[in-house]
Amino acid sequence: AGGGNASLELSSRPPAPAGLNPWDVMLCVSGTAIACENALVVAIICYSPALRTPMFVLVGSLATADLLAGLGLILNFVFQYVIRSETVSLLTVGFLVASFAASVSSLLAITVDRYLSLYNALTYYSERTVLCVHTMLAGAWGVSLCLGLLPVLGWNCLHDRATCSVVRPLTKSNVTLLSASFFLIFLIMLHLYIEICKIVCRHAHQIALQQHFLTASHYVATKKGVSTLAIILGTFGASWLPFAIYCVVGDPNYPSVYTYATLLPATYNSMINPIIYAYRNQEIQRSMWVLFCGCFQAKVSFRSRSPSDV
Repeated sequence: AGGGNASLELSSRPPAPAGLNPWDVMLCVSGTAIACENALVVAIICYSPALRTPMFVLVGSLATADLLAGLGLILNFVFQYVIRSETVSLLTVGFLVASFAASVSSLLAITVDRYLSLYNALTYYSERTVLCVHTMLAGAWGVSLCLGLLPVLGWNCLHDRATCSVVRPLTKSNVTLLSASFFLIFLIMLHLYIEICKIVCRHAHQIALQQHFLTASHYVATKKGVSTLAIILGTFGASWLPFAIYCVVGDPNYPSVYTYATLLPATYNSMINPIIYAYRNQEIQRSMWVLFCGCFQAKVSFRSRSPSDV
């Protein structure tokens, strides 16, 4: 499996494979885990009226995109081994492209929201912020949908194998566009997180001046915040950068194991996102208790986190 000189085959054509490709099985298992994790987040946010703030709307958008990506991986496995249709496979790969693009775009929107919550702390909780969040989400999902429609509308290599990329049936120019978009988003997120670190350190310094010294708790909190930001950005980069780079430098004649080996870690980002952005939040933790045990009485006070509470 994956040993031949063929790229990852997302398009289906008869005859059916003689056996299961272990890499495809791992992608399907990854998709199942992603779908289950993010379905729980979506259910919690929809179930809890208190989780209607801009921050949780963005987290819900991320969870929805990752949920769709997980379902797309499952559907791709089914249509590759059970229902082999070229048209359906094109729809599936377009669905996957749109879902993962929406996931990455939602991550960028969350980063922008965190930056604004610190940079404009006094005016953050206003109608303007709600409008800004809805505008970002509309733009993110609109662009993602357009990217997903490109293979379906004809930007594929089904009729010209020479234009194929390392991920069939996407063309080389298509994956180059997707990779360039990812690099741009990654650089913007890197810049914003650097600015967030500067603001956090400046706030800690101002507190120290007011209290005439920097307490150990302030130092620990600042260090923890910066470390958390590094983990968030590092996880995102480690998951997606290998696949994005390989899409640019890879050749469709290379063994398909290279494509699988870089694509699988990229899917793990959608598996880690709920842990970083949802399950660590105390409001969502409380909502989980209420969702699974309606008799639960919140006797312990929970501190509502703001987007800037990293």
